[in-house]
Amino acid sequence: MWFKDVEHFKKENGYEVGGAWYPRVTRILEVKAKPGLQVFFKEMGSFDAAEDVKNKSAEEGTLVHETVQKIAVGERIEIPKKIEPAVTAFQKFQDEKQIFFYPEFIERQIWSSLHRYAGTVDALATVGGKFGVLDIKTSTGFYPEYNLQTAAYVLALQENDLKRALGLPREIETRWILRVDQQRKCLRCRAMLREKGGRNKVRAARANGTNGNGHCGDSHDDHYWGPAEGIVEMREFPYYFKDIRAFLAAKTLWEWENDYWLKQVGYLR
Repeated sequence: MWFKDVEHFKKENGYEVGGAWYPRVTRILEVKAKPGLQVFFKEMGSFDAAEDVKNKSAEEGTLVHETVQKIAVGERIEIPKKIEPAVTAFQKFQDEKQIFFYPEFIERQIWSSLHRYAGTVDALATVGGKFGVLDIKTSTGFYPEYNLQTAAYVLALQENDLKRALGLPREIETRWILRVDQQRKCLRCRAMLREKGGRNKVRAARANGTNGNGHCGDSHDDHYWGPAEGIVEMREFPYYFKDIRAFLAAKTLWEWENDYWLKQVGYLR
């Protein structure tokens, strides 16, 4: 990425915390290769088309993300119709699993004074008596970089200075990834359709692990689509030491790659 000056670099890559500048966790993790993203760009046919879908998808994902966070802490809001299936499924899931979200720790900035990085946790929550980091995703699946991201948050939240600054009620014990999405099912062949960012992605019945009873074509219009259905999955990742090591290694690589600007900032000497 091109940066016009030091201030531009700082703004794009990190946060000011207590008079010090720290790189963001999500920016650090951009150094990790994402093969699936390369496939996506190839499928879209051009960089501009891929960027358009990616930006629209990010906007829609942010809407789901923000709505879920407000619902999670009991705010009464009007749910946008286009994401109602996903949000309704989340409400049911939260009730069933008895997930308690702490309002004061929704979208809360955290930082590591020891390892010098910062980030924003989606939520701290209690599930099944455990207290931990809960990260909300609106993607099609669970990806390895999510584990590195949440491991970085857990590592920072173990530091005594941060625990005192935030007033944590207890020690962080674990972490979860909560995936919230929606899709439509073909009523004949049971293929799945995901509509996001202005892109219609059809997944055949065999590819999604179901047995279709009918036979439809390959295009969107060859199917008999039912109404959108919400999808909610949550996975716990209680073992994070290997992920912490991997995150710190990624941080070292990111620092190497941005050595010039980090020296200008005064982060590296």
